[in-house]
Amino acid sequence: MTYDPIDYLPYDFANRRHIGPSPEEMARMFEVLGVSDLDALIEETVPAAIRQAEPLDFGKPLSERELLYRMKQVAGKNTVMTSLIGQGYHGTVTPPAILRNIFENPAWYTAYTPYQPEISQGRLEALLNYQTMICDLTGLEVANASLLDEATACAEAMTMAGRVAKSKAKAFFVDENCHPQNIAVMKTRAEPLGIEVVVGDPEALDAASVFGAIFQYPGTFGHVRDLTAQMEALHAAGAVGIVSADPMALCLLKEPAAMGADIAVGSTQRFGVPLGYGGPHAAYMACREDCKRAMPGRIVGVSIDSHGNKAYRLALQTREQHIRREKATSNVCTAQALLAVMAGFYAVFHGPKGLRAIAQRIHRKTVRLANGLEAAGFAVEPKHFFDTITVDVGLLQRGVLQAAVQQGLNLRRVGKTRVGITLDERTRPATIEAVWRAFGLVRKDEDFDAGYRLPEGLVRQTDYLQHDVFHMNRAETEMMRYMRRLADRDLALDRAMIPLGSCTMKLNSAAEMMPVSWDEFSKIHPYAPKDQAAGYAEMIHDLSAKLCTITGYDAFSMQPNSGAQGEYAGLLTIRDWQAARGEGQRNVCLIPTNAHGTNPASAQMVGWKVVAVKCDAQGSIDLDDFRAKAAKHSDALAACMITYPSTHGVFEETVKEVCAITHEHGGQVYIDGANMNAMVGLSRPGDLGGDVSHLNLHKTFCIPHGGGGPGMGPIGVKEHLAPHLPGDPLSGKVGPVSASAFGSPSLLPISWAYILMMGGEGLTQATRVAILNANYIAKRLEGAYDVLYRGGKGRVAHECILDTRPFEKSAGVTVEDIAKRLVDCGFHAPTMSWPVAGTLMVEPTESETKAELDRFCDAMLAIREEIRAIEDGKIDAEKNPLKLAPHTMEDLVKEWDRPYSREQGCFPPGAFRVDKYWPPVNRVDNVFGDRNLVCTCPPMSDYAEAAE
Repeated sequence: MTYDPIDYLPYDFANRRHIGPSPEEMARMFEVLGVSDLDALIEETVPAAIRQAEPLDFGKPLSERELLYRMKQVAGKNTVMTSLIGQGYHGTVTPPAILRNIFENPAWYTAYTPYQPEISQGRLEALLNYQTMICDLTGLEVANASLLDEATACAEAMTMAGRVAKSKAKAFFVDENCHPQNIAVMKTRAEPLGIEVVVGDPEALDAASVFGAIFQYPGTFGHVRDLTAQMEALHAAGAVGIVSADPMALCLLKEPAAMGADIAVGSTQRFGVPLGYGGPHAAYMACREDCKRAMPGRIVGVSIDSHGNKAYRLALQTREQHIRREKATSNVCTAQALLAVMAGFYAVFHGPKGLRAIAQRIHRKTVRLANGLEAAGFAVEPKHFFDTITVDVGLLQRGVLQAAVQQGLNLRRVGKTRVGITLDERTRPATIEAVWRAFGLVRKDEDFDAGYRLPEGLVRQTDYLQHDVFHMNRAETEMMRYMRRLADRDLALDRAMIPLGSCTMKLNSAAEMMPVSWDEFSKIHPYAPKDQAAGYAEMIHDLSAKLCTITGYDAFSMQPNSGAQGEYAGLLTIRDWQAARGEGQRNVCLIPTNAHGTNPASAQMVGWKVVAVKCDAQGSIDLDDFRAKAAKHSDALAACMITYPSTHGVFEETVKEVCAITHEHGGQVYIDGANMNAMVGLSRPGDLGGDVSHLNLHKTFCIPHGGGGPGMGPIGVKEHLAPHLPGDPLSGKVGPVSASAFGSPSLLPISWAYILMMGGEGLTQATRVAILNANYIAKRLEGAYDVLYRGGKGRVAHECILDTRPFEKSAGVTVEDIAKRLVDCGFHAPTMSWPVAGTLMVEPTESETKAELDRFCDAMLAIREEIRAIEDGKIDAEKNPLKLAPHTMEDLVKEWDRPYSREQGCFPPGAFRVDKYWPPVNRVDNVFGDRNLVCTCPPMSDYAEAAE
């Protein structure tokens, strides 16, 4: 018998795991497209003039097993210490039930932003729990569903105060006791907007000279003060009072609203979210009822569905940046939904008694620690505190800090003579004894009494977390089932393709995700000594180098922790470079109407004027209009912002000319990296004429979307801009945009792992197959739907826009009707009504198999036939499967009074028979939800009243 070895490579991650279509499936797709192979399709799609000269080559790609071995080696170079540095970051205990069922569960981390509420009821309820927790702890009426980090939340609160204040003052007061990174980021945000930041002692506040003020509670060195007098003074002057508060401290201390605060912000990191060297963590924001329309970010609200049943949705969406464009008050695009869900579940898991007990234990341990240090003769400040003390050690500072490291501890260096210590949920008696040893004191924890040192008059008098969800039976069995029930209400990538244009919902492989949970990555404090983060440094250096090779840029900053933050940081970098050249007058930004939705808001945030540029009938930049406007604003032209390929899904052949025109008139070119999934390995923005780009690592480079965040948006720049990249927030350098030097660094192992397992050839093949899949869908739907924009040879890039506007005239069917009908077929709808109103933008990604693409196409073709039946008068124009979609299981089993069959309504083509996804609610009433805004968990009786 002859032995014939096969050439199949079972550990080829790129072609066997990440890329969906098999070689055999691709061959059948080529037949549909009328091309001989993938090379021929790419020749027809990607203009030769923009193709990169050299192929990507990162050496031999790693298998999953090899990758995890490499990751363990690198992770081992990080030193996991007990960090008592504080400064807004704390050790925390993630309940294992939350770690496994939320953080490590693809049902939660592969979900998209809940813009389609009917298929997002689970995560919307989880986020409503989070908002309720925040409102209860702060005492304020309205909370959003999270922001990026505490420092950027402080900056957002500052600009929000400017919008709602009655005072006409131009200055903003910042408490000198705020965490240094918060002060640094607020200064960055304030400067382009002409806001004068006054940092000082709260006792010296001149309320009449500012439009708002922010105070840290407790302060960065441990001080806890009653801010009622400051709030009263601010209100008397028509100014706004803001408190940046630790939510764990609020379990014991007087809430911000009780002191008269208008806005509260902070971080929920210590509610079960790992340190992760700085992120991702969910910041919170809450405000008074009358400020809600000025609040940035997303708000989950309670509404009703078409049958009057309770239903959740995102409320007041007309505030969002992609709708308001340059008039937007914030460019916030992604939030930290996954981390907010974790923090909300932490509160559900522990309940009010549990949270109070944890807070009391933390405080009593801190008191015991302080008592021991005072007994040894050290001066401890402040007299009253929650979890943080500052010890004056004089010339012993260096020795104490070094001795602490020898004990396995990191303490905080404060000035030249003091040491800061912050205890947390993870602090054990042995930890306290180790701190004492670092100070030369050998005693036992039980040698000292604890007691309380909370300030008199600031002990919390009000209850919190009174809703039933925070009082459920917390047996793990019940908790596990509750988390499973919520996950089952959602449609995430673990169930079906999510073909969202511009959002790139691709595989987040298990091998890529696993290292994020490892202690060596998750338990490092962002301000730990650099020699304890050598593994992080190696990974960030190599990832940056690889991204430079992929993009054609010379340097990268990992600091922006979202795509919108990347845009903002990139424009600040350009602005700083121009100011250094004596061209600070440049303040005009050209933005074509086919650019990404956050671009105008980002330009407005750096103080620039947005000048819109027209597009032609093919959806490409109108070159004549661009040239004329560049010439008109030549002396003031700061930059242009373009998206490539365009948001219309086309590789524009004039891109190099657009870049050249911008440079000719003294501007810089910002190429938005939102559509980089169509470029990797084929074309580099740095070669096209780009000076700076951000990359959405949560799109092209496999960080999962997490139900609306986390994200990462690092920026690449050409060499001349490198010295002007955002600085470390603790370095004193101007320009940090996030609280951490590397944004949300615990996510970076995901993108690094993706590149290492794909290799240069695999990354290029992924791009090619993304283009193949999009063109396959466009071809299969040809004739049924018009593809709005195509390239010169009739091809689309990695996404295509389907024009559904004619159906509103012919059959009264809207794009929303089609989106909701797709739910019955078991799909999340494509991007709806953006960038063109009344259309669907479809992006299948390279990770979907031909079978899933065909299932989607079958569903879309069947929907077209239902529309045709309405056009022909065969189905009632109002009572039809499209208008009444989506159909729930309750619809199926109750009396059926519709002029079409249950089969047609509930099991359309594309829907699975056995594993069908059933939406938990019918179509949500958006108008009702905005008119009757409820954004906390209401009592059950309220739902019944709302339905009536």
